Amino acid sequence: MKKTLLVLVAVIIAVIFLLPLIWMLSTSFKNDFEALAGQMSLIPKKPTFENYLDGLKGNLMNVPITRWISNSLFVGVAGTAIVLLFSSMAAYALARLQDLPFKKLMFPMFIGSMMIPGVLTFLPMYMEFNALGWINTYAALILPYSSGAFGVFLLFQFFTAFPKEIEEAARIDGANKWQIYSRILLPASVSIMVTLAIFTFMGIYNDFVWPLYSTTSPEMRTITAGIAMMAQGSYTQAYGKLMSMTVIATLPVFIIFIVGQRSFVKAITQAGVK
Repeated sequence: MKKTLLVLVAVIIAVIFLLPLIWMLSTSFKNDFEALAGQMSLIPKKPTFENYLDGLKGNLMNVPITRWISNSLFVGVAGTAIVLLFSSMAAYALARLQDLPFKKLMFPMFIGSMMIPGVLTFLPMYMEFNALGWINTYAALILPYSSGAFGVFLLFQFFTAFPKEIEEAARIDGANKWQIYSRILLPASVSIMVTLAIFTFMGIYNDFVWPLYSTTSPEMRTITAGIAMMAQGSYTQAYGKLMSMTVIATLPVFIIFIVGQRSFVKAITQAGVK
């Protein structure tokens, strides 16, 4: 009885979370008249692919949605690669290098920076990029994500728990600090790195506010900013078109999560065991 009740609760929770996604997918195949009818119908009466074709051809906002997705993917991949490199190097230095100056002071500063709301740094960061003339460039879309305390904290925990005997054996064999970092610690932390990559990429890809204000031309917008401009313009009530663009925008993140799910679960399991 108890097991049945738990299964029933899990099913109800799953339906609550899945219903908006199902509604979004259903509405994306409806024409504007049917989407605005307000009827609770998950199955379109006259399914149409016109919403998807208009977006892919660039008939919406005069920019193909493939350009917006390409921008989002490029910014997400580049930002994630930089975060993985900088975070892993910083975590290695804080966790394994005994001769690092101000080591005991820097780690609390990293953790403390996680307490600062991003909205407080938004205006100073915008003014800085504007003074450099980088607004509406890929540099403005990538560099704000290039560092973060979360990745350092996550990898710091793993590097700290890594067996010292392996590192000492590598030093006896003549390995230097860079070789220990690149050939021993990084390969051992693949699952953690994949988890960090998934979180970072999803955060960059789904970010809305910064891409909206740091880009001025339609060609430079990411998918989130592009859809926002559609929703504020002549497509305010074109729910079918907006939902079709949202479905296309969701696919890359969904695919990446499915591909990296095994490493994500492995990393959570390792963290729980330790």
